[in-house]
Amino acid sequence: MNMVQEIITQFRARFKQEPVVVRSPGRVNLIGEHTDYNEGFVLPAAINKEIYFALAPNNSNTFRVYAHDLQQEAEFDLHQVQRSELSWANYLLGVIAQLQQAGYEVKGFDLVYGGNIPIGAGLSSSAAVECGLAFGLNHVFGYAIPKFDLVKMAQMAEHTYAGVRCGIMDQFASMYGRQQHAVKLDCRSMEFDYYPLDMADYRIVLCDTQVKHSLASSEYNTRRQECEAGVALLQRHYPQVYSLRDVTVAMLEQHQEEFNPVVYRRCSYVVHENIRVEEACRALEQGDLHTFGEKMYASHHGLQHDYEVSCPELDFLVDQTSDMEEVMGARMMGGGFGGCTINLVKLDALEAFTRNMEEAYKLRFGINLKTYVAEIVDGTSLVQA
Repeated sequence: MNMVQEIITQFRARFKQEPVVVRSPGRVNLIGEHTDYNEGFVLPAAINKEIYFALAPNNSNTFRVYAHDLQQEAEFDLHQVQRSELSWANYLLGVIAQLQQAGYEVKGFDLVYGGNIPIGAGLSSSAAVECGLAFGLNHVFGYAIPKFDLVKMAQMAEHTYAGVRCGIMDQFASMYGRQQHAVKLDCRSMEFDYYPLDMADYRIVLCDTQVKHSLASSEYNTRRQECEAGVALLQRHYPQVYSLRDVTVAMLEQHQEEFNPVVYRRCSYVVHENIRVEEACRALEQGDLHTFGEKMYASHHGLQHDYEVSCPELDFLVDQTSDMEEVMGARMMGGGFGGCTINLVKLDALEAFTRNMEEAYKLRFGINLKTYVAEIVDGTSLVQA
């Protein structure tokens, strides 16, 4: 029995009624890393690693939930929604709280949910949970909330109940994904465009280092401060500069002497990465995956040397692919200091690629590499049960 059927069967057995079924995908970011909080561009896509939700009203004031993957259940009074000791429940409760704060009545409902998004691999399982529940409740209770408002509620649920100050990319990509397309999001205006990603002969392969260095959260905050310092310096010369999004390479170079060298490298990376996203999108329009792959490698080089958020494990995995004809592009993905590399690999070489990478990584680090093959799919939607 596949996972969707398991969740529906579990729902029927527990709650003795027929559910509405929703699927909500995780995401990859093809290029555009650490640009979101600098009001720049990102290029994510929704992938076929998904969370499934079976839900239905229960004519009470109680929210009853069963987490299929964890085999845990819980009940909550909808008149007293607050953060829970159960960390997994907070992603759900946060969404309910956002709906209530926006003036929508959330009546009692039953939920069974679970999925196949690997936890901790940087594929945004939390965003998929938030978007899936927001979408499901919007449908079941007929709120008619616009899709983008659901995305913002999902993001705020993560800020307030999960305690993670995430950008909007993860929730946006989960909700707005389109099959065989990447979506370029302008993190300032929130305008977006779809770009065709013809993956008939290719697959996205994620290589999970299985490491997470403790630097990740402290260095993330430091990078934000370094970017803000660069903006403050340039504002003295260019009053129109509000974020690194407004900065050109020429501006940076003209005032390089005034910069702390580290801050200069940070800003230079972000300015060039925004340019790379635009160039990568043009390559997709022309069906040129070769150029697209080159931009991925250039992105990694910048993350490694200028932004300095990579680590030996990530660098090793990217370096391994540089002489492989079957790999069009590779780079680290996400905040850094661990997590996954994202690789564009020819379909007919998938098995050899996976085997070679696993062997090399084990030999070098003594760690079993995990790999995930992903296809690009539509964003959050109803499933016909």
